[in-house]
Amino acid sequence: MTNLAIYKLNAKMDKEFWENRWVEKQTGWDIGYASPAIKFHFQTTSNHEVKILIPGCGNAYEAEEIYALGFKHLYIIDISESAIESFKKRCPNFPEDQIICADFFTSKELDQIGPFDFVVEQTFFCAINPERREDYCKRMTELLAETGSIVGLLFNFPLETGPPFGGSKEEYLERFNRYFDSVEISDCENSIEPRKGREFWIHISKVKK
Repeated sequence: MTNLAIYKLNAKMDKEFWENRWVEKQTGWDIGYASPAIKFHFQTTSNHEVKILIPGCGNAYEAEEIYALGFKHLYIIDISESAIESFKKRCPNFPEDQIICADFFTSKELDQIGPFDFVVEQTFFCAINPERREDYCKRMTELLAETGSIVGLLFNFPLETGPPFGGSKEEYLERFNRYFDSVEISDCENSIEPRKGREFWIHISKVKK
């Protein structure tokens, strides 16, 4: 059992909280471009007809890159209006009806659009209240197609105070194995320099490959 069982977060991490973070430019997790690991994954994915979701997309640099690679069934969601507007200004040709400003956990629109073949994890899991990690797993099982997968990155450093919040491989395995049949977590080989040794690459599926 990890210390998440007794972890309590004082801040109320709601829509107003995240909107303030964006307005005040407290977005230290934002590296200013797409993660090389995520970009590489989709560069080596041949089926461009898959349906993809990026939750907690922020500036959505990954969405910009993945869409440019030819994956047109790509949807993004963020709770912050400022984050969404930032993306729209930078990427005016991205389909408006594939951009959602809402709470990932309660969005009915996502339920109507899904299921998804891929959900891209890039600084969303680390941003939510750690007490909601169980809700994250449950929500993913609702949104993923039967053969769908979560792909992306999780931080490899102690939970501590955040956001961003870290975690351990032991905790991640324990948590995801309760909901998914295939859980692959490995050291990320192409992290950006400041995050080398501090990220895991994940490929988590509802069914074994």
